[in-house]
Amino acid sequence: MNLTDLTQLSNSRTRSICPEHFSGEPGKGGMCPLNEGTAKAAARDLGIGWKVNPYIIIQPKETFEIAHITDSGMINHIWMTPTGKWRNAIIRFYWDGQENPSVECPVGDFFASGWNEYAQLSSLAVCVNPGSAFNCYWQMPFRKECRITIENLAEEPVTYYYQIDYELKEIPENCAYFHAQFRRVNPLPYKEVYTILDGVEGTGHYVGTYMAWGVNNRGWWGEGEIKFYIDDDKEYPTICGTGTEDYFCGSYNFEDPFTHDHYCPFTTPYSGLHQVITPDKLYASQFRFGMYRWHLTDPIRFTEKLKVTIQALGWREGGRYLPLQDDIASVAYWYQTLPQVKFPRLPDKDYLEII
Repeated sequence: MNLTDLTQLSNSRTRSICPEHFSGEPGKGGMCPLNEGTAKAAARDLGIGWKVNPYIIIQPKETFEIAHITDSGMINHIWMTPTGKWRNAIIRFYWDGQENPSVECPVGDFFASGWNEYAQLSSLAVCVNPGSAFNCYWQMPFRKECRITIENLAEEPVTYYYQIDYELKEIPENCAYFHAQFRRVNPLPYKEVYTILDGVEGTGHYVGTYMAWGVNNRGWWGEGEIKFYIDDDKEYPTICGTGTEDYFCGSYNFEDPFTHDHYCPFTTPYSGLHQVITPDKLYASQFRFGMYRWHLTDPIRFTEKLKVTIQALGWREGGRYLPLQDDIASVAYWYQTLPQVKFPRLPDKDYLEII
């Protein structure tokens, strides 16, 4: 759906899943018995139907299935607001009975919020709204089944409010499946490139990049080029960028064009530097950045394979490039046919931690 086809009728059936309605079945929302609700104390004077179970509590080391749909359809919107550290919760999506997830990311990074600090974001694919309201609008088709889980890696329980809006309908044969993969390297080894995505096999198209970039040096950090190795590419890519800020649709170090003394955060429908965490004089010692680039009008199409890398480059004396050893995390978003290659194993909780 978009503004060009809002007038058109459809045979699709609208559904929604949330803690007040785990099944999404018609006419069965808000039926949680009072004695079973997470908000039973607040609703005790009003009873069933009065916001009895608006959130879930996920216990330490528990995996909670937040949605299980056995039909053909399309997820169009997900809203979520969590407690706890956002990198301690892993969200996974499984399409059509696949054993391996097609999405596996810390919750915060999936919603372009890798630093566990609120930063407003307004884009077509992802919105982050006050106070910590995560929204995504990626279309996610499935033909037989959809499962979504959240795993709590923390030692404490976490609370999640969420809503998954979808429609039941036939999915055209040429629709690919949504994928998202998280990676992190801290620190990046000297003179190595950072790999955003590798090992993809199938036919599809790449649609977005989110990066949480922590700088471990003084000075400018974004001279590195992004590279897309498509299908038969070996040593050299088909698509090569000209600099980190250029790929994220900025220029000249993201700096104020008049004063040249500070970064200028921005958030637009397709790209942004939406988060700049400035060091203070004591413990918060490094600049940290959140950046996104959605390939909504310019998807990068592949028929067999795809690999995506980015360099981390600053400046050293003599006007020479300095290979950086930064803390870099990313989420790659793409669509492809099934089955997908099994993702690399996620780092453990301690390696995921933001220090």
